[in-house]
Order: sequence, then C-alpha cells, then structure tokens
Amino acid sequence: MSSASPSRKGHRYPADIIAHCVWLYFRFPLSFREVEELMLERGVTVSHETIRRWCAKFGQAYANGRRPRPEDKWHLDEVFVKINVELKYLWRAVDTDGTVLDILVQVRRDKAAARRFFRRQLKKTCSMPQVVVTDKLRAYGAAHREVMPSVEHRSHKGLNNRAENSHQPTRQRERAMKGFRSVGGTQQFLAASSSISPHFRPRCHLMTATEYRAEVITRFAIWDQVTGVAGLPAAA
Repeated sequence: MSSASPSRKGHRYPADIIAHCVWLYFRFPLSFREVEELMLERGVTVSHETIRRWCAKFGQAYANGRRPRPEDKWHLDEVFVKINVELKYLWRAVDTDGTVLDILVQVRRDKAAARRFFRRQLKKTCSMPQVVVTDKLRAYGAAHREVMPSVEHRSHKGLNNRAENSHQPTRQRERAMKGFRSVGGTQQFLAASSSISPHFRPRCHLMTATEYRAEVITRFAIWDQVTGVAGLPAAA
C-alpha cells in the first residue's frame, strides 16, 4: 500500500474535509447534493460541484493507494448495464477474497473484449494467476488460450458466485443514481467505488461485534494514511 496522496495545491479546504467527502460519496449511495447537505449539518459549507471535482480528482488515487496484492485465483464475470439507454457490458475481476481487481465497461462481450480484459488484468496487477474462473461464455475460453494458456481455466457458472455477488453493490448504486449517464463517467465512478466501498465493509458475519469494530478502526487508519490525513492535528 502506498501512502502517497494526490497534491492538494490550490485547494483551500484541508485534507480531512476532502477525504471525508470522498468517503461519503463512494461509501454510501449518496448524491453530491446529499453529501453537501451532510457537510452543512456539520458546519462545513462546500458546494456539490466542488465535491464532484474532489471525487473525480482524488477518488481513483485514493482507491489505488490501498490496493492489496491479488490472490492467485481470479473470478471474472460480465453483466449488462444501461448507459444513457444504450446497452453496454460491465466486466469485473475479483480474487478469492472478493477484492475487486478491476472493472471495465465495454460495448461487446466477444473474444476481443475478453482478450482486452485479460491483458488489462495482467498489466494492472503485474502478476499471473494460477486459476481463472469464469462462466460458460465461450469468449473467455478463446481469449484464455491466446493470452494465458498456461493458467488453469475453470468454466462453470456455479463456481463463479464470487464475481456475480460482487455486482450487487453496483446494481444498488445504479438504482440510487437513476442510471448511468456516460461510459467514461461510469468507468471512472465504478473503478473507484469498487475499491473504496468494500474496504469499509469487512465480512461482519464472520466476526464478533468486538472484532468487527477493531477491524473497521484499522481500515479507517489505513484510509487516513492513503488520504494524507494521518498525522494531521485534530480539529478543535
């Protein structure tokens, strides 16, 4: 994990305010105006347009700062999304722990699209998995034989629940946002949200209440390091 944060030169608001607004927007199904209202209740006056610019500038950088090393078993899946009433496909890769490795919005779900997604994963993670799990889409098999033939490929719908379940928060946010507006905006938002939101959602059903709170505190400490808030004096 890198603790480097983007430059805040030219921003008059302190790091903790920026980080808190970015956290609110990507962690919860809130609009920019709703985040503006929550900050106003806390005595901080900031416009929704400023919050939008912060999320665009800092969201992906914060997400990249806490990206863990992927496990050696990858689950890949694709679902359709409507973007400005047009049908597109959202490709998603997660590892065994459910950590989202990457998402990619594409027009098609053919061999070329699968090949592009495979190559993107290898370049982004700088690692080669031992096993790739997909559904029965034939494009995966064709792209797999071309891009990573030495990796074991398991094609079975029942084995890929890890990736399929990972789509659920996207569907929830899609409904809250009343649909996505553009391919670029969808890609930008989901790439950051798919990393930031799960970071604050540990598997509470596997923990006691005490363990869960301790884990959340730890994850907030990591977030403070990534966003550059750690070490700053506490607000009066």
